Amino acid sequence: MNLTRDELMESVSAQMPQKRWKHTEGVMQSAIILAKRYGADPVKAEIAAILHDVAKYWTSDRQEQVLREHALNDELLLYDKPLWHAEVGAYTAQVEYGVDDEEILNAIRYHTSGRVGMTVLEKVICLADYIEPGRDFPGVDHIRSLAEHSLEAGLVAGFDSTIQLLVAKRQIIFPLTVLSRNDLVKQLQLEGEL
Repeated sequence: MNLTRDELMESVSAQMPQKRWKHTEGVMQSAIILAKRYGADPVKAEIAAILHDVAKYWTSDRQEQVLREHALNDELLLYDKPLWHAEVGAYTAQVEYGVDDEEILNAIRYHTSGRVGMTVLEKVICLADYIEPGRDFPGVDHIRSLAEHSLEAGLVAGFDSTIQLLVAKRQIIFPLTVLSRNDLVKQLQLEGEL
């Protein structure tokens, strides 16, 4: 990575409104706690948390341009724009910030959708994004409670809340989110937790 932690935070915070930066700080805090609890690298968790929303407030046109010009996952263009920033953010972390750790890049890339076979770090960032202290949505306290004991159970509850919201709004559900949820349910079943 080309920057110090403080330089990274300064650069990323400049690309978003103050309210979103407060969210990012909450994700950082939650990610470090979850990483220590579940055995992920807390330094990697902090870097991924700092960068997870780096492209969130870029215009849709700019995000689309990055997705198309750099042959990223253009399947995302068929789905809701809020999914785009994760893929664009991973690309930005690598190209503009010099992050070459694939685990960090994937934690950024999959923090909105999850994926089948998520690593512990990917689970940590995705769950931290749901439960950071500033989040306030129906069911968040239940997800936080589950996160005390199981990354997988917390994430299933998080994905369930997202899927239920999208169904209620009659919106399209990104298939990877459903596959991710199902993979986590299988993991819980194998571990006898469901």
